[in-house]
Amino acid sequence: MAAIYQMRSVSAQPSARRLLLIVAFASLAATSLHAQTGNSLRIVPLVRDDHVLVSFDLRDGFTDEVRAAIKSGLKTTFTYNIDLRLDVPGWVDRTIGTSTIGASVEYDNLTRRYTVTRVIDGHVEDAKVTEDERVAREYLTSLVRAPLFRTSLLEANREYYVRIRATARPSNGSILWPFGSGTSAMAKFTFVR
Repeated sequence: MAAIYQMRSVSAQPSARRLLLIVAFASLAATSLHAQTGNSLRIVPLVRDDHVLVSFDLRDGFTDEVRAAIKSGLKTTFTYNIDLRLDVPGWVDRTIGTSTIGASVEYDNLTRRYTVTRVIDGHVEDAKVTEDERVAREYLTSLVRAPLFRTSLLEANREYYVRIRATARPSNGSILWPFGSGTSAMAKFTFVR
């Protein structure tokens, strides 16, 4: 009987070690993901006249891997799914509006020029050809004061937030972010009328 008990406790040790390793890996992954969502995507909502203007900056988006993919001539697209939501304490938050922004860059190795395009909700907002890599990087990773939502949809003296989920194509695993799932962030504001 003592031999059976001893056998069970020995077989339980490897599973306890596995469990400890799984917990350690999960906490490390969660810490890494939290650090990215908190620091890499910065959002600034601004209410002006009859629009909610949205600005954002994806600080860690233009990595060496992204730059290499672009320089190889591969068309690279960053997609930003933007939600304007009403903060409802103690209940499910309500989505007031959504917008999708796509920013694409394609590099021509022969002419050494970048073709950059920005599409907002299916409409081409801007397209140009440039030789400056900095311009291409800004097109992919930032937007300044885009009038995405109308204030006529908002209720006075309520809290709202803008949430952005950013993804990239092509995504071969972790070209931009770990886990290949993109990054997201949110910023709150109060609509005062």
